[in-house]
Amino acid sequence: MKTKEELKQEIIEALKTVYDPEIAINVYDLGLIYGVDIDDDNNIVVTMTLTTPNCPVAETFPIEIETRVREVEGTKDVIVEVVFEPPWTQDLMSDDAKLELGFILDL
Repeated sequence: MKTKEELKQEIIEALKTVYDPEIAINVYDLGLIYGVDIDDDNNIVVTMTLTTPNCPVAETFPIEIETRVREVEGTKDVIVEVVFEPPWTQDLMSDDAKLELGFILDL
């Protein structure tokens, strides 16, 4: 049986396979995932945001994320909560994402 931390790492890897179609950076490195919470029964709550409330994939992103997380072996119920507080900023991106987009020149 996986530990919660092992399961969380597998979920994060699954989230890294979901890309923003306009930016071509995965949602995790883009900083759109605010939290992955796992209860004792392996029910998952993913808290996420969007780059803007009017994001063109606002309706499909949560469904795609839920689907990818459900594919991780050991998960039970999966809920994706979309929040807008705190608002997304470029500061939430990983250094790799910032480098990819040219916001920083070298790591």
